[in-house]
Amino acid sequence: MILVTGDTHGEQARMKYYMDQCGAADWTEDDYLIVCGDFGYLFVDDLSEHAFLDDLAGQRWQILFVDGNHENFPAIFRCPEEEWHGGRVHRIRQNIRHLMRGQVFEIEGKTFFTMGGAYSIDRALRKEGFDWWEQWELPTQAEYAEAGRNLAAHDHRVDYILSHTCPQELIYLMSKSPNVHDAELTAFLSKVSRETEFSHWYFGHWHEERAFGERFTLLWYETRRIL
Repeated sequence: MILVTGDTHGEQARMKYYMDQCGAADWTEDDYLIVCGDFGYLFVDDLSEHAFLDDLAGQRWQILFVDGNHENFPAIFRCPEEEWHGGRVHRIRQNIRHLMRGQVFEIEGKTFFTMGGAYSIDRALRKEGFDWWEQWELPTQAEYAEAGRNLAAHDHRVDYILSHTCPQELIYLMSKSPNVHDAELTAFLSKVSRETEFSHWYFGHWHEERAFGERFTLLWYETRRIL
């Protein structure tokens, strides 16, 4: 089983809900929960947070996430980087992995292209190096290039796309204006949507639950089953 949801922002009650109310006690190592960015369970990087991550590591099921803009990137990058299911990850715990940008993973016979990152519009309320890390919140040119190579290696065909923010055209459909600061990212995602064959695209960031036609879904608290 593969489930996908939106921003979790380190809310421990939300993970406890999955464990206590959604039958996660019966899930196995072949069951996955994927978070579309702003994972946040490695954010404060203190003993309490690590104790909760250790509790999650006691579960048999797998937790995967693309990065959002509200992540403690230095803490994530200190975790071991390794190859997993065809792409590169940071292993947070034995069953918790950060799906790095521009990768293609094969999970349960399906392919997933991942592209995290977004611009923090609330940066004026945050302190750099404490709860905001400007240097890493948007993709680098190397990450865009790697994304292009990996998509080309798969003939621009994947089953699913997972991102934090979304293509520019969807931002307009939400009656919002693309932010000039992450215009390169949202334009890149628009290019991916035009040039890639895919079954469905899931994203978060905008704190809504909404479908855009039959192939794009914005998630926040809602959880969708893929397989």
